[in-house]
Amino acid sequence: MHPIDWTIVGLYLVWIVWDGLRLTRRSHGIEGYFLASRSLPWWAVGLSVMATQLSAITMIGTTGQGYADGMRFIQYYYALPLAMIVLSVTLVPFFHNARVYTAYEYLEQRFDVKTRAFTSFLFLLSRGMSVGVVISAPAIVLSVVLGVGVTTTVLLIAVPTAVYTMFGGVQAVTWTDVKQMYLIVGGLVAAVVVLFLRLPSDVGLVDAMQIAGAAGRLQTFDFRFDLTNQYTFWSGTIAAFFLFCSYFGTDQSQVQRYLTARSVNEARQSLLMSAYWKIPLQALVLLVGVGLFVFHLFTPPPLLFNPVHDRVLRQGPAAPEFLAIEREYGEAVQGRKEAASDLARAEDDASRAAAAASFRARESEAREVRDRAVTFVKDTTGDLAYNDVNFVFPTFILTWMPTGLVGLLIAAIFAAAMSSISAELASLSTATMIDFYRRFYRPDGADAHLLAVSRVATGLWGLFAAGVAAWAAELGSLIEVVNRFGSFFYGSILGVFILAVGFPRANGHGAFLGLIAGMASVALVAAFTPIAFLWHNVVGAVVVVVVGLLVSRVGSLMIGD
Repeated sequence: MHPIDWTIVGLYLVWIVWDGLRLTRRSHGIEGYFLASRSLPWWAVGLSVMATQLSAITMIGTTGQGYADGMRFIQYYYALPLAMIVLSVTLVPFFHNARVYTAYEYLEQRFDVKTRAFTSFLFLLSRGMSVGVVISAPAIVLSVVLGVGVTTTVLLIAVPTAVYTMFGGVQAVTWTDVKQMYLIVGGLVAAVVVLFLRLPSDVGLVDAMQIAGAAGRLQTFDFRFDLTNQYTFWSGTIAAFFLFCSYFGTDQSQVQRYLTARSVNEARQSLLMSAYWKIPLQALVLLVGVGLFVFHLFTPPPLLFNPVHDRVLRQGPAAPEFLAIEREYGEAVQGRKEAASDLARAEDDASRAAAAASFRARESEAREVRDRAVTFVKDTTGDLAYNDVNFVFPTFILTWMPTGLVGLLIAAIFAAAMSSISAELASLSTATMIDFYRRFYRPDGADAHLLAVSRVATGLWGLFAAGVAAWAAELGSLIEVVNRFGSFFYGSILGVFILAVGFPRANGHGAFLGLIAGMASVALVAAFTPIAFLWHNVVGAVVVVVVGLLVSRVGSLMIGD
């Protein structure tokens, strides 16, 4: 990178850590540290939630998803507005009026301690793994820029974030998120502008969208009811509804946010901000990916976006075969470029239809060669999980963005990563302290002692997440990886809260055994069926509720209730 870009990134890192640490003075006592003394305005809480959602996974994984698959991923968010409304009416007032620190404290009030502890443990396990994936995204960028191992860059990201989270608490998390949100959105808008300015002079915005549409990259509705298809209208409105209700309603990383609001109404407003703005922001991110696809129709893309694998194959014994595939890919890409140009120049419906058909054929040929290259990488290197979709956006930033904007975009990726990492580390520390340490070991511990242990817990979770991150970067599309992690747990956890809030006769034994049955059912479905992971949330929730009610009913009959 240019020294100007390094300066921008360096100044950002110094400023964000300093800004987080200066908020330490507002974090005295565990209520101030964990919940900001329940004093934050709704708009700050809402922006903080959205900054967490616009993570580095979103900026890197979702842009790569948009490049490879177009706008179809937007269907995943169709249920979000409805989920936010439902939660605003149900769980938000429950938690806020209960004056709890964690969502899982409520489960002990409603059921028993074993249900609370097991549910909190599942949260710690799922969120601890997910935060590792969040760290992986910017680690990829730094690995490419610095030419060092991903493990090294993981530590460079995780350690500073853990430091200001350890000392600043949720105050530091929220107010740094608010500032980072502007940088993130600004970076995305800058990327869209540069992408379309880099197109040939005779290819306008309308032409670019027409070409993307001909390639199927603008499809936002797929009404096929197919449980094995990851992103359809039905998975995005039914299965994702369960996921969003669980994530925003029962995941401590989100519940902790609206518990910091000054009142129930302000907590509701903070959630509804996501209902209004999440889909447009996600569309912007995917549009960057679609723009990358159109850009690379006219500017030939590399055969492999992962420079490490490209270097290994180019310099190793398999180089002749790799170079032959690369030449074939170059010819296919050139044919695709000519077909795209013809489509952009088409002036009437008949010529446009013919040009679109020709373009789709050329695009199919280029994709077939590219798929063969990926298979060749897997067979030659033994890396069966190879998927370089996460390198698409970083490669564009480093190769094609002008000086200054490179630093801005990388700083934006840092901002997206830090906003998510800090929030999740804070929630992991809160659940560890409140649901386990204080509940079982030091119920009467002084605030000073509990605060010190909380900071240690934050640091330890940071190290755990860094360990997960060291290998998560090679698991494929990061946006899918994190949702796969979550979907394994979220449905079952949601089922417990449905029992707690919606079924007064459900008891602790039913909830506990239902939770075990729900997790077991999701594990079986994931292992032995091709059902898409979004539907795992529905499976887990339904099984927990059904088993929980049955066990509760049998218990009531046995004691003559």
